[in-house]
This record gives sequence, structure tokens and C-alpha cells, in this order.
Amino acid sequence: MTEKSDEPISLSEAILYDYKEGIEDMNKKMPVLGDAYQAFQAACFEEGQLSKKVKQLIALGISIGSQDEYAMVYHTKGCMDQGCTAEEIFETIGVAAAFGGGGAMSQGVTIVQQAMEEMGSINH
Repeated sequence: MTEKSDEPISLSEAILYDYKEGIEDMNKKMPVLGDAYQAFQAACFEEGQLSKKVKQLIALGISIGSQDEYAMVYHTKGCMDQGCTAEEIFETIGVAAAFGGGGAMSQGVTIVQQAMEEMGSINH
């Protein structure tokens, strides 16, 4: 059995890797700001009146609407980690497209779908 490399093997993994590297670099250069941002983000995604799953779907919809590729991949993974089904993710793409138009639809059906496929199985 071979050891898993830290190097990304797909576009989606490369995006997540780049984001992780960027956050780590920022935290080294500006630890107070980095720590505050990460604490704020963690608090926003904690279980509350909305489940973690619903919060990830909301974040995915916002990332699609704003056409933020890094956030799309990050929150697609978050949705998958929270047990979202493919149907729930595609419904989120539809809602984002209703708000964001053709750009949101094209980003959703390409980047999000590719991330889902590259990051493995998803609950149906």
C-alpha cells in the first residue's frame, strides 16, 4: 500500500490545497487577523437554529451566485461532508441560478459538479 501524498491529484483538490496554503501563509504573516477570521467562520458554521448541513448549502448557493470558484469547491466539500445528497446540491444550484442567472448556472453545473465527481461518492 502506498502512502497518500500531500500533493493534489485533481483540480478540486488543487483548489482546496491552494486555499489551505494561502490561509496558512496569511496566518503566519497576520496571526491576529487570521485567528479572528477563522474563529468567526467557525462560529458561523456551528450547529444552531440552522443545521451545519443547511449552512453549507446556503454558503454553496452564495458562492455560486458570487461566482467564487474557491468557495464553490470548498463548500461543495462542506456539503458532501455534511451528508448532502446530489439532489440537494443541484437544487441549491438551481436556486443560485434563479438569483444569479446564466453565470451562476454555468458555474454550478461545471465547477460544483466537477468537484462532486472528483471528491468521491455522494449520498443520493
